[in-house]
Amino acid sequence: METIAWHDFEKAELRVGTIIDAADFPEARKPAYKLTVDFGPFGIKRSSAQVTKHYTKEQLPGRQIVGVINFPPKQVANFMSEFLVTGFADENGDIVLASVDKPVPNGSKLI
Repeated sequence: METIAWHDFEKAELRVGTIIDAADFPEARKPAYKLTVDFGPFGIKRSSAQVTKHYTKEQLPGRQIVGVINFPPKQVANFMSEFLVTGFADENGDIVLASVDKPVPNGSKLI
């Protein structure tokens, strides 16, 4: 494990946002959804997320998640991903979303 300095960590804009829509993403190589997330003062951003094993698209709207919003956009199939959805792999390698356990304002930074 590489050690980083505090200023390195501060560069990552890990922000909370609320999922406002989840849609199928059949063009993705691995099963995924297209998420639309409200990051408050940072706007509404879209990303793909390989979270189909633990969540249905109907379960996702209204859920607050943690995203990295200062990576450059990335092309995923025919879709432009504007932020990185964060999560943890379970024992099978399936992703569990990183989230908060109590509501916080959209755009709040992980500190």
